Amino acid sequence: MPAANCGIAPAPTFFSRTEAVRLLLTRPQPDATRTAVALRALGHEPIVAPLIGIEVISEVDPDGGPWAAILLTNANALWAIAGFAWRDDWRDLPIFAVGDRTAQAVRENRFTAVTSAGGDVNDLANLVAARLNPPARLLYLTGEDRSGDLAGTLRARGFVVDMVVVYRAMVAETLPAEAATALTSGIDGVLHYSRRSAETYVSAARAAGLLASALKPIHFCLSAQVAEPLAQAGASAIRIAPRPVETDLIGLIPSP
Repeated sequence: MPAANCGIAPAPTFFSRTEAVRLLLTRPQPDATRTAVALRALGHEPIVAPLIGIEVISEVDPDGGPWAAILLTNANALWAIAGFAWRDDWRDLPIFAVGDRTAQAVRENRFTAVTSAGGDVNDLANLVAARLNPPARLLYLTGEDRSGDLAGTLRARGFVVDMVVVYRAMVAETLPAEAATALTSGIDGVLHYSRRSAETYVSAARAAGLLASALKPIHFCLSAQVAEPLAQAGASAIRIAPRPVETDLIGLIPSP
């Protein structure tokens, strides 16, 4: 959905100085730490204050297959299969990941046949359809809250999809101390990776009595869908990544 459909105005240029850009990073761990390392390498100053935690809610039976491939829309689901990487029948099983960051996390866990869709769930569905033939049986590992209907899309194309919900997001009711301090002292921008995290950011800031300060910085969003809760709350300085991948998101941030 184009940004214009969200009522989002182009963000003004706030970065006229040469020192590090101060950025609030509210995504869950361990992704927050990995992103903070990347931002520091570019000369930025990230403030890590996760608003969402991850709770494990189910496990995968390693002998429940066979499956033609595994589908991952978030690296948080990787824990469910990480312990099986030593098994030959799992290590070489094709894994299709929604984006490059998730794919890299899978490779770091010793899986060998990993392909990134480099986009969103629609790109992932198209990738699977291009690489496999129905009625191939697929194992889709996901969280309790999902963006889009990957399982439904693939089932409509004739695939058999075993969807296992392996984690849920636990959201903060108010801002962590690090975030409240950062907003009070002033920051340049906030990075938003999901609609759920953007909604949590707005509600937590409102609960802390800091909504005006929370909406003032530039909001760097992975997609127009992610940006909608911020625009609806009154944020006007919003930038949207041209593609829903982290490299494009970080590329929106001016160099110090």
